[in-house]
Amino acid sequence: MSKNICVVGLGYIGLPTAVMFANHGYQVHGVDINEKAVSMIQNKQLHIEENGLQERLITAVDNGKFTASTTPVEADIYIIAVPSPINSDKTANLDYVRAATKSIVPFVKPGNLVILESTVPPRTVEDVMMPVLEETGLKFGEELFISHSPERVIPGRVFEELVNNDRIVGGIDEKSSQMTKELYETFVKGTIHITDATTAEMVKVIENTYRDVNIAFANELAKISDKVGVNAWEAIKLANYHPRVNIHLPGPGVGGHCIAVDPWFLVELQPDLAKMINLARTTNDSMPQYTAEKTKKILDEKQIGHGRVAIFGLAFKSNIDDMRESPSVDVVKNLEKLGLDYTAYDPHIKENKLPTQTQEMEEAVNHADIILILTDHNEFKTLDPKTVASKVRTKMIFDTKNCIDREVWEAAGFEVKVLGDSKNGIQA
Repeated sequence: MSKNICVVGLGYIGLPTAVMFANHGYQVHGVDINEKAVSMIQNKQLHIEENGLQERLITAVDNGKFTASTTPVEADIYIIAVPSPINSDKTANLDYVRAATKSIVPFVKPGNLVILESTVPPRTVEDVMMPVLEETGLKFGEELFISHSPERVIPGRVFEELVNNDRIVGGIDEKSSQMTKELYETFVKGTIHITDATTAEMVKVIENTYRDVNIAFANELAKISDKVGVNAWEAIKLANYHPRVNIHLPGPGVGGHCIAVDPWFLVELQPDLAKMINLARTTNDSMPQYTAEKTKKILDEKQIGHGRVAIFGLAFKSNIDDMRESPSVDVVKNLEKLGLDYTAYDPHIKENKLPTQTQEMEEAVNHADIILILTDHNEFKTLDPKTVASKVRTKMIFDTKNCIDREVWEAAGFEVKVLGDSKNGIQA
């Protein structure tokens, strides 16, 4: 194995992918425009949190198999794994994909394979990447091979899922697909399914849109349950015992680089047809405001006029440091609009991202009237209420993730409220 790989984008997907290939025999060079991130990687330090990444990075660098810089180099294979966020008007921002593709043009040579891993709207390979790659002067399918193979992993379990999950490969032609399939067979144990590039793009967007619609359904059930005296969590659990039912769980909103973003790609492409998708997105985007208003209502019911909120959790998902599209940020904005004082704490976010964020849990709960759990980190699930009981001003907790042991907290004198559970007294 003598082929070299250049990975453009060293974030939550690109870096794990790069070290994975480096530790499976390839010579890999990683590229990122973030100079601080590159410097940290060069010194075997992480700028992101992912289980198993630190030791794999150290191995790759120490073995001389992985290097990093801010500019691409000549390689046999280019993997583009850059963000594809949405603009303020909910349209796809493909500037990073376009810029990353353009950055490799001077280095691409005959026989190269270019793979896009970023999650993108259908036709991005054909309408965005290929026009840029035409600048190489190479003939597609004969001198230059191109494909889309979207990542299919979840933060916190990236390496396990890189290996075991099935993978979709969509080339612009059969040879592009086969070259890509052979590359990922280096470590993928799941089945690799071959299709065309546009279908592969569509598949990834479909997967995340399905989950978004399912979560929106769960959030609607939570709102209804708040009205009618039901515990939505209990009802969903019992409904899921049906062999053909699999309802997701409600929460304060949907975050992350995929589920909160990708459905908008379909809405943008076909707004007149994507009505259910649009409604689901709107429903999930409304949950931070609903959560903030519910928090204020709880305080109002206790006649606490200017309550202080201790926010637990800023990451969009448990046990990671990723705040991309996190609903917690929107909850904070809505709390501010409602005039509520707050302090935010997240044990996984090591640098303060908000003006009122603290690195000390004791500071967050000091004189708090309510603890608002927005992320179900293990640290919160296992937290002994006695450690915060003497710090808070009012023993009250609003758990939007249904992650704490209610009996334990109630035994410590806390009044526990749970999103979507009016069975125990939290009604709209």
